[in-house]
Amino acid sequence: MSTKNSAQAYVNNMVGPVMRAGELAQAIIEAAGVDNPGKEVFVDDKRAYLRIHVEQEMILNRQSIEDALGRPFKMNDLEVDLSSFAGQIESRDDSVRFYLVNRL
Repeated sequence: MSTKNSAQAYVNNMVGPVMRAGELAQAIIEAAGVDNPGKEVFVDDKRAYLRIHVEQEMILNRQSIEDALGRPFKMNDLEVDLSSFAGQIESRDDSVRFYLVNRL
């Protein structure tokens, strides 16, 4: 995990959620590392919110989030703390995918 200037996210084709700071955001960071092997997870901490991103595509699985939280989790509960996101989003009952179709 790295901290990086959020302005660079647009230059480097970064995608991912912008989360309200808290327990769920920390679980998303942990799950992003598990669900996206070989990719570096960048976190831009703005105190009230965290911009969590990877290059080109990020997948977050419900099971990984549950493991990080230590409790059951419904994917639609992600929307409660999701302030915004970069890229396109594809939601399912057991996962969410942030991605770009075309590289910039």
